[in-house]
Amino acid sequence: MEKLGLPFPVLSDPDRSRAIEPYGVADPKDPRNIARPAIFVFAPDGSEVYRHISGDFADRPTEDEILDAIRPLRLPKATPEEVLLGPAEPGPRAMPIAAMEPYYRGARFAVIAMRMRHPDLSDEADTYVAELDRFITAVRDLKVRRAGVTE
Repeated sequence: MEKLGLPFPVLSDPDRSRAIEPYGVADPKDPRNIARPAIFVFAPDGSEVYRHISGDFADRPTEDEILDAIRPLRLPKATPEEVLLGPAEPGPRAMPIAAMEPYYRGARFAVIAMRMRHPDLSDEADTYVAELDRFITAVRDLKVRRAGVTE
């Protein structure tokens, strides 16, 4: 928390005993036995109300899926704490924003081609294409927001 300047606690689980193994998120295909990306939502009483364990790094639920899991809890709206932003500069290996949309479009077409070659993977391909469509929309929205920002 201190190193990253985070205003919330973070669980570090180097021996995989506190969360990775108990919650079943170890990646059996990874020789390092690291955790797969996962999202868990717990009600205030501690009961689990949502679980998504990703198949791989590219498999993520949508924000709407997570919000749909939270809505039935009828939690009071939270007032977010003010976040003080410092200077944000991309690292030397960061992809330029201008390159993101063509990159995601290329990935989208590659997935469509693979779906045509492997119809048995249609459901997974459709999910990934939908995710890439969300990424493309997000990049376009980011470009619009950045264009509207005056310095």
